[in-house]
Amino acid sequence: MSLPTLRQLRYLTAVVSLKHFGRAAEQCFVTQSTLSAGIQDLETLLGAPLLERTNRKVLVTALGKEIAERAQHILSLSADLVEVAQQETNPLSGRLRIGVIPSISPFLLPKSLRNIRQQLPQLEFVLIEEQSERLVKQLNEGDIDLAIMAFPFDIGHLAHQIFAEETFWVALPKNHPLANSEALDASQLPVNELLLLTEGHCLREHALSACQLPASSQRTSMQGTSLYTLIEMVAGGLGVTLIPEMAISSDMVTHADITLLPLLAKKKPVRELGLVWRSSYRSTTVIDLLSEHFADALR
Repeated sequence: MSLPTLRQLRYLTAVVSLKHFGRAAEQCFVTQSTLSAGIQDLETLLGAPLLERTNRKVLVTALGKEIAERAQHILSLSADLVEVAQQETNPLSGRLRIGVIPSISPFLLPKSLRNIRQQLPQLEFVLIEEQSERLVKQLNEGDIDLAIMAFPFDIGHLAHQIFAEETFWVALPKNHPLANSEALDASQLPVNELLLLTEGHCLREHALSACQLPASSQRTSMQGTSLYTLIEMVAGGLGVTLIPEMAISSDMVTHADITLLPLLAKKKPVRELGLVWRSSYRSTTVIDLLSEHFADALR
């Protein structure tokens, strides 16, 4: 009995993900005709159509969607086989693809990567900055090996290890009526002036949770796409925002014309930071070492 090849499965998952034969062919480094023929061979082998081809777009059949999901899992496991073989010889060598969310990367990585590279000189680090939902998808698809994320966040069946937790601070304009306070209780936060990141950034949800506010509490007319943008908006007198503790000593914050106050609440306003990986990823030594270095960098 003939079985699907990894190449055929890779072609299918690329088309299902991109909904475009041309871009899928580019991603797989083959011609469009080669990719199309590979998927047709897969359909013949399975005895059922996986895609509906039209002049304008590609539609995925119900079976095609299910096959693509299972194919992605198979491709992820096949990638892990190579990693397992390399790690058996030298678990602290090779390429390590790490995803990290934007509200962590500029504050944690500069503090930690120098020491990590000195301690693990045979590891080649490839860093990818993405939002949390995208990182979970990339982990499940085998595109990255580890992710640095903030919790709480739904990671499904992925494994994780918390290495630190941090509080939130309030950033206000220098001339704000509350700027002379020693600290600010969550109940004192001027909700109508609150500036947060746009939807899709987990820092937005974590900040609202820290203040025990519903998502609808924010001024929807004023949102930012990065923490730097929010800080500049605060410095310009456009509102107040919440920033994680790891950011308060960064140049971005210390050079900004703003006032920082600790945020107080009945429930300690924290977010947890941790590493996330597939359960099939076997290099626990690397995970433990990275967790230790990241925790040390934030102490």
